[in-house]
Amino acid sequence: MTGDADKPLILFDGECNLCDGFVQFVIARDPQATFRFAALRSVAAEEALEAAGCRDDLPDSIVLIDSGRVRMKSGAVLAVLRRLHRLWPLTAPLWLVPSPLRDVVYDAVARRRIRWFGRRDACWVPTPELRARFADVDERPATGE
Repeated sequence: MTGDADKPLILFDGECNLCDGFVQFVIARDPQATFRFAALRSVAAEEALEAAGCRDDLPDSIVLIDSGRVRMKSGAVLAVLRRLHRLWPLTAPLWLVPSPLRDVVYDAVARRRIRWFGRRDACWVPTPELRARFADVDERPATGE
């Protein structure tokens, strides 16, 4: 499993239905298991961000760490879509839209995501086959949140 640490890591808000849905969406369209996953508020995420040298404030939604590079907001989503199976790489022209413009839309959805899509009352538990793709699967939930 040594090579898995080199795979791109998607960090997501584990309580948000939209973020959870994005993880499910990626899993269904990633037959080569290119991506790994971890909740944003996990020790695994904290360690990965520190290793990548990220000291920025993170959005409470999607972050991608790939080859030591940290992408956030629309850049993270587009970088993931470009590597998925089937037609999703056709979203590549969206990179031509300046990131401040893309991120305005991203931020608008992110601010409303809990209201629109809801919050999870219980964590989704990956199947035994998927457990290896989650960097934080054996962590205990953080207390006090």
